[in-house]
Amino acid sequence: MPKLDSMGKQVDVDLSNCDREPIHILGHVQSFGCLLAVSSDWIVVHASTNCAEMLGLNPEGMIGKPFTDFFSPRSIHDLRTRIQALAYQTGCARMFGYEVFEDGRYYNVSMHRSDQFLVFEFEKTTLSSADQDDTGLVQALIGRVQRHDSVEMASEEAARAIQALTGMDRVMVYRFDEDGTGTVIAEVLKGRGEPYLGLRYPASDVPKQARELYKKNLLRIISDVNSETYPILPKIGPSGDPLDLSLSVSRAVSPIHLEYLRNMGVQASMSVSIMRRDKLWGLFACHHHMPRNLDYKTRSTIELFAQLFNYELAQIEMAQEFNDLDTAQILHDKLMSQISGGVTLLDIFNSFSDEIRSVIPFDGVVVYSGGKFKASGMTPTEEEFMGLARFLNTTKGSQVYATDNLASRYEAADSFEDRAVGLLALPISRKPRDYLVFFRRELAQTVTWAGNPEKPVELGPHGARLTPRKSFAAWKEVVHGKCASWRESELRAAETLRVTLIEVVLKLSDEAEADRKKAEQAQELLIAELNHRVRNILTLIQGLISQGHGKQVSIEEYSRVLDERIHALARAHDQLTQEEWSWMPLKSLIQTEIKAFQSEKSERLLIEGDDIALSPTAFTTMALVMHELVTNSAKYGALSVRDGSVQLKINRMPDGSCHIAWRDCDGPPVSAPKRKGFGTTIIERSIPFELRGEADVRYKVTGFEADFVLPAPHVQEYDAMTFTETAEQDDIDPTDITLSGEVLVLEDNMIIAMDASDMLSELGAKTVHTANSTNDALQILEHRDITFALLDVNLGAELSLKVAKECDARNIPTILATGYEGNDTMTEAFPQTLVIRKPYTVEHIRKAVAKCFKG
Repeated sequence: MPKLDSMGKQVDVDLSNCDREPIHILGHVQSFGCLLAVSSDWIVVHASTNCAEMLGLNPEGMIGKPFTDFFSPRSIHDLRTRIQALAYQTGCARMFGYEVFEDGRYYNVSMHRSDQFLVFEFEKTTLSSADQDDTGLVQALIGRVQRHDSVEMASEEAARAIQALTGMDRVMVYRFDEDGTGTVIAEVLKGRGEPYLGLRYPASDVPKQARELYKKNLLRIISDVNSETYPILPKIGPSGDPLDLSLSVSRAVSPIHLEYLRNMGVQASMSVSIMRRDKLWGLFACHHHMPRNLDYKTRSTIELFAQLFNYELAQIEMAQEFNDLDTAQILHDKLMSQISGGVTLLDIFNSFSDEIRSVIPFDGVVVYSGGKFKASGMTPTEEEFMGLARFLNTTKGSQVYATDNLASRYEAADSFEDRAVGLLALPISRKPRDYLVFFRRELAQTVTWAGNPEKPVELGPHGARLTPRKSFAAWKEVVHGKCASWRESELRAAETLRVTLIEVVLKLSDEAEADRKKAEQAQELLIAELNHRVRNILTLIQGLISQGHGKQVSIEEYSRVLDERIHALARAHDQLTQEEWSWMPLKSLIQTEIKAFQSEKSERLLIEGDDIALSPTAFTTMALVMHELVTNSAKYGALSVRDGSVQLKINRMPDGSCHIAWRDCDGPPVSAPKRKGFGTTIIERSIPFELRGEADVRYKVTGFEADFVLPAPHVQEYDAMTFTETAEQDDIDPTDITLSGEVLVLEDNMIIAMDASDMLSELGAKTVHTANSTNDALQILEHRDITFALLDVNLGAELSLKVAKECDARNIPTILATGYEGNDTMTEAFPQTLVIRKPYTVEHIRKAVAKCFKG
């Protein structure tokens, strides 16, 4: 029986209903925030009904009154000042932990423009604006992403980072395809649940208008799918339109989407946009089985991580584009080497078609040049091709033409569909229209769908709107009449090849010289465009760390130097994170830097003098300074020659300051640089500017010298840390020991837990389960067959004693990790368990594991 609307007309219900839902003007807010909208003269025009609960203000009584009647002069001043920034940016301005009413109540505040209105959103918080942010944590996490050179591996690492920041049960990286469908390319799942990795979802799962909002508002959170929502008063404004909530943080959620999430067993979700070239590349999709509201500062931290991930993703994809360009250039050179006087394209057809196949896979190829036809493999006949050539003549000139379903565009293709169903055509002349055409046969494309995208639908509880799909079982769709899609890299290679073949053809004509130059210019333009895009990426990264570069620095050199500087900071921040942002020894920083950059030359950097510790601010500043000193010495100074060395003296002065002397010895002659680059600026200005210290740099012929003074507030005496482990038996060889099966890491510091997981995987563990509390660890021991455990002694609010006892009862080999010195009282409760001291390395764990299994 057909479904009818209220007027008695038949209603066609399909997945496109979601595309027509006005989700940007739903007129409600979620329970975690309230909303006020004011006119250009600061009159309250709209207010959500929960302003009474959140702000203690009557929403109906506020409408039509000045905003200044309800907030203090200081608050008005601060809000106006922050709004000023909206003139120079898109999106929202924010204030964290702000005491709006000066009465001890703190709020996170978001401000944005919506048409002619200013929209304010308030969320209660217990944190003041003075609380520490997570910038260092983001840098450490993005450093882990930088270790990978493929989109899939980088996405998996990014999903781990997002889960670590949010604590969500499931984090997926969801990539959109050209047709709007999406595929889960990475997934991190905590606890039990059905994996979605590799599943493909119909385009309707993320409707068109939702994708547009994701481009404007990069983070969307749903704290509780069952929470009450609050209407915005009045429902429509003076213009007769409801308030546009496109950029709203607390905007309520479509009932259709809420029903969709409930069908998945999801109680809270968060989506973060992944952008590429101003397009929505994909999403970080996060699900949680319980209600969960992430505070505004955490959400902003996640946004920062996502933006940095966008740059890393761009670098990876750009590197692949350059590889494709290099491959096409090699093919170009080979083709040009085969051309000799009087030889035509038809003469070298067989040899160059084999060369092309390695770049652009195909099942058949046809060249039609100068009225002559030649084919190889699975292709149309010459008669069939002549009709096809007339069709190709109607396409845009001077461009490659590709389709994976030729019959949908050229009816006569049915006559040769047993041989070819898709093509990639390269016009290789202007007049007459000559072509090089690659053909592909039909390929049954098996796609694993999350539910049947064509299954019948039902009317749901919200009127004439679609009830979301209720089955997520894998469903197979076999596509016939299509070939394997032509990838972007293949299309780029085809365009480069087209330019090359035009050059070849024109070279054999009377106008060869003039037209050859035009083809070269076209190829140069292509290379220049790619170079330009790389420069844009590097400029974005450059802006993150306020770095400039000179005109004489090549892209390759600039990229290498920038990468090394980022990694120098990452190493320093990693050390700080392991020590919970406490004071750190200067010598460990120097040793880490020299080993990371010049491990084989580390013995030639001689460190003498006092053991001192640096404040976190001084530690990160000195990380860059030491990196530049080591880099310059390795490139131009003493460490660049076999017999050279560096003397580094550290002296604590009577006034509490620290004097550091760097001396290059037995190196090549030195001269002052002709211009000061960014590296020189770091050495000469970082300590004076960042720490209010002193820096004196001298370029002597006998060797580079530098003297630095670190002020007393950033320096204190340091007792050298020792890694005290149980004595090892001489007959134990740690290299003979490997882990296997599933192992447990109990650690409340996220970065240390992730690093420990990587170390144990390196030692052979098949699966590493991480927990940050004793309850989580005991659950893992209950449901998993754990073969080894690494436990942090002090978890902040609790000790890991219960877990250690449970491991002992189950005869599970266990190692304890502690950051305390000597025989601290906490480890006395674990007399039968080996102890290693933080910070530890994979070698420390390897030796302790050897002791566990052989001792």
